[in-house]
Amino acid sequence: MTSQTTIDTTGPGDRASTDPSGPTPAAGLRGHPWLTLITVAVGVMMVALDGTIVAIANPAIQKDLGASFADVQWITNGYFLALAVCLITAGKLGDRFGHRQTFLIGVTGFAAASGAIGLSNSIAAVVTFRVFQGLFGALLMPAALGLLRATFPAEKLNMAIGIWGMVIGASTAGGPILGGVLVEHVNWQSVFFINVPVGVLALLLGLLILLDHRAENAPRSFDLPGIVLLSGAMFCLVWALIKAPTWGWGDVKTWGFIGASALLFVLFAVWETRVAEPLIPLGMFRSIPLSAGVVLMVLMAIAFMGGLFFVTFYLQNVHGMSPIDAGLHLLPLTGMMIVGSPLAGAAITKLGPRIPLAGGMAATAIAMYGMSTLKADTGSGLMSIWFALLGFGLAPVMVGATEVIVGNAPMELSGVAGGLQQAAMQIGGSLGTAVLGAVMASRVDSELPGNWTGAGLPKMTPEQLDQASEAVQVGVAPVAKGMPEALVAKITTVAHDTFISGMSLASLVAAGVAAVAVLVAFLTKRGENAEAGAGVGHI
Repeated sequence: MTSQTTIDTTGPGDRASTDPSGPTPAAGLRGHPWLTLITVAVGVMMVALDGTIVAIANPAIQKDLGASFADVQWITNGYFLALAVCLITAGKLGDRFGHRQTFLIGVTGFAAASGAIGLSNSIAAVVTFRVFQGLFGALLMPAALGLLRATFPAEKLNMAIGIWGMVIGASTAGGPILGGVLVEHVNWQSVFFINVPVGVLALLLGLLILLDHRAENAPRSFDLPGIVLLSGAMFCLVWALIKAPTWGWGDVKTWGFIGASALLFVLFAVWETRVAEPLIPLGMFRSIPLSAGVVLMVLMAIAFMGGLFFVTFYLQNVHGMSPIDAGLHLLPLTGMMIVGSPLAGAAITKLGPRIPLAGGMAATAIAMYGMSTLKADTGSGLMSIWFALLGFGLAPVMVGATEVIVGNAPMELSGVAGGLQQAAMQIGGSLGTAVLGAVMASRVDSELPGNWTGAGLPKMTPEQLDQASEAVQVGVAPVAKGMPEALVAKITTVAHDTFISGMSLASLVAAGVAAVAVLVAFLTKRGENAEAGAGVGHI
């Protein structure tokens, strides 16, 4: 059992309860649970939004700064790499120094890095500050969960996490819409400048409202070798997933980094059993529900992020939609996540996590199966049904898996648990994009030559076939200027049919992953340590 007591570390105005018999109301706004939720939601919104909004700005950045395609890839990869590698370590920093301070530093740094990107006039500067965005984003994400865990009592925590998950889901899905509007009507810099006033607002609210909480047995030292080993293992794994589509899954470099990651993870595990205050006490994973929650988050992200990756290409390149129109067509998904997350929080509070989590992953599996049936001429109505079902299925998983992970961890490790939750989602998303991308590439490579020949199109050289295959994998028809309209139409039909065949197979794989996650969901249960964060303030 862990202590339910918190100790004051912030001064008279920030005093937290030290009486285990019950929470003491905080004076004024300080420590108010629902205001704390609003504050952390504003900060988290920036990080979630930047995960997708920047993709819309990449073509404009490439043109304005004269960047190569590889340079533009690093705008996204640098951000996600820094975020994924540092999340768990950042959570430990919050456990050690306090989640309030960590959150405020993260918000300030993220907003400053965003402003610096908007002022940059070279691609190197943009990529550099994107890495800093990832680093500061890693600080504030686990801290936000740590603050919610410490502020809300057990019976209110699921609802709070539900709203928190709603903000993340809405920001992630709404990024392409907002990005399209800003790039089209302002400029690409505005995509980053928008974070500055949001960050200032989050900082001011944080200074006024957030109350620091420290567990009585919070860590007092750092496990520097553990940080180095875990960061190296995470870097090698995420790097391999990022580069696998370029290098190929059979390439020695891909498996070299995967092997290095596995070795570093083993060394990390061995080291953690020998150090007095480990970065991640491996005893945490003796909790089957916590371990199941981490696995469930990975599987959910594989199905969601990997499957959705191709939907954006389907809408824009097959249906010919603008980025704004494509984002609007995803509103059923966003809307159901917004509506479903608080409802899921209430259902999990009443029923426990197993049934809502299993039901959510079952709905996700059905939605991904439905998306495997999409055709080039599928209407918006049918698409909306599958997108809405996907959002409805994801909502309880985002909420429930988070509560299972954070609620089953000791209070003094709430930051590490929050880092685990976010790292699992980032790794799952990277793994889903890489694996389902490989599935798509394999299907296109196997079907394109036959489809091309069967349509009576001119024979291509091996080099031309490789180039055509790369274009078809994202739904683009490999046509050249000056081609006769009849030939363009025939090539477009072949390209779109082949792409849809690949997307269908990738969606079926995602549906299978979601089906496996249904079984994992039955291993979860309500957090045993949720009461350790008995709230301070007015409920």
